[in-house]
Amino acid sequence: MTFATLGLIEPLLRALETLGYQTPTPVQAQAIPAVLAGRDLMAAAQTGTGKTAGFALPLLQLLTMEGPKVAANSARALILCPTRELAEQVHASVAEYAQHLPLTTYAVYGGVSINPQMMKLRKGVDILVATPGRLIDLFRQNALKLNQLQTLVLDEADRMLDLGFSEELANIYRMLPKKRQTLLFSATFSDDIRLLAGQMLNDPLSIEVSPRNVAANTVKQWVVPVDKKRKPELFVHLMRKGRWKQVLVFAKTRNGVDALVDKLQGLGINADGIHGDKPQATRQRALDRFKASEVQILVATDVAARGLDIEDLPLVVNFDLPIVAEDYIHRIGRTGRAGNTGEAISLVCADEVNMLSAIEMLTRQTLTRKMEADFEPEHRVPDTDASGQVVKKPKKPKKPKTSGGGGKRNLGKWVDSGDAAPVEPSIKPVRKVPVFNTGPRKKK
Repeated sequence: MTFATLGLIEPLLRALETLGYQTPTPVQAQAIPAVLAGRDLMAAAQTGTGKTAGFALPLLQLLTMEGPKVAANSARALILCPTRELAEQVHASVAEYAQHLPLTTYAVYGGVSINPQMMKLRKGVDILVATPGRLIDLFRQNALKLNQLQTLVLDEADRMLDLGFSEELANIYRMLPKKRQTLLFSATFSDDIRLLAGQMLNDPLSIEVSPRNVAANTVKQWVVPVDKKRKPELFVHLMRKGRWKQVLVFAKTRNGVDALVDKLQGLGINADGIHGDKPQATRQRALDRFKASEVQILVATDVAARGLDIEDLPLVVNFDLPIVAEDYIHRIGRTGRAGNTGEAISLVCADEVNMLSAIEMLTRQTLTRKMEADFEPEHRVPDTDASGQVVKKPKKPKKPKTSGGGGKRNLGKWVDSGDAAPVEPSIKPVRKVPVFNTGPRKKK
C-alpha cells in the first residue's frame, strides 16, 4: 500500500516524498480514507505510529477541495492540544504537509503575548492549532469566530477530555457549530473517556491498530527499587555507570524538576528543565537545545509526556512514577519511536507501589525489577504483578511475653514493668470537635 492508493492528492504526495514518507503506518492506512469520507472518528494507536499525519493529511485535502475561502478572524478547522509544546509540534507537521497547498495554518497557546496572535487571526486561517485556555481567551475578545468551522480534532484526546480540561472543553463545544466533523486521536482511551466521547461524536468509527493501553514493544522497560531519599544519588550513579548521553527524565512536581536540575548542574552535568511555571520561550529553548544534543539531561513534568517527537531518543527515566497510569505509556513513548528501539527505567520507592501496580494492570505486564548494588532500599517495595495485586510481606510473629523476671524497679520516677499501679498518662485525650450548624439561627 502507498499513500497514492489512499486517494491523497498530488501536492500532498509531493510533500510526503520530500519528507521521506514511503509507506502508510497502520493507523494512517485506516484513518485517512475514513476522514476523507467525512466520518467522525476515534483512533487509538501507540505513540510514534504517525497519528498526526493520520488526521492532518486528509484534513488538508478536504479543506483544499471543499468549502468557501476562510473569512476574517475565522478558522475552518481546529486542532486542540493539551500542551503548548505539542501544539507547536503539531503545527510544524501540518505546515510541512501543506507546503504545496494554498492554505494557511497557525498555532496559538498561552505563556506568550496574545496581541501578535490576535493580529495574525485578522485575515483568518484555514487550520488553527490551539490549547484550550488561549482559544477561549481569543474567542471572548472577539479575535476569533468559529461559525465557519468544518472539522474539530482532539489530539491526545484522553487528556483533553479528562477532568483537567472538562470545563474548558464544555465552553469550547458551546462555541462550535453543531454540524461538523469530529476526530479523536490518542494512544490511550479509558472506558469513561470512550463513553463521554461517544456522546460528542456522530456515529463514530472506532479504529484500534494495537491492543488498548499497551506500551510500544520497541521499548525495553524495567524498575529499580530504591529509597525515596536516595533517588538523586542513584540517578547520578546509573548515568555515570551507563554513560548516558541523552536522557529525558520525568519528575512528578515542578519543585522536583527544579531540585534535580540544580543537583545535576551542581555536579557539572549539562541539564535543564521544563514545567508549567516556566515561560513558554524558556521551555521551547530548553526543548530545542535538548533535541540538538546541546543539553544532556532534560528533566520535565508531564508537559513533555504527550506527543513530543524527539528523534532517536535512546532513554527515558521515570524519576517519579506518574499519578495517572496512562501517562506512563505516553512518557515512555518518547523513546522507541518510528520503529527504533529504546529503554525506559523507573526508580520506584515504597510509597509508589500502588502507582506501579496500576501501571502494570493497565499495560497487562509485570515490569522486571533490577536491584542496584549498594542501593537496596531499607523500605521494601512490595511485589506487584499485572493483576493489580500488591503482595505484602507477611508480618513476623510476635514473641510471647515472659512472666516474672526483671524489669525496672519503682524508684522515684522509674516504674517497674510488673507494678499493678496505673501510670497517669502524659498525653491528654483528644477532645471531639463539635459540628456547627451552618443554617439560620433561631430567634430566642
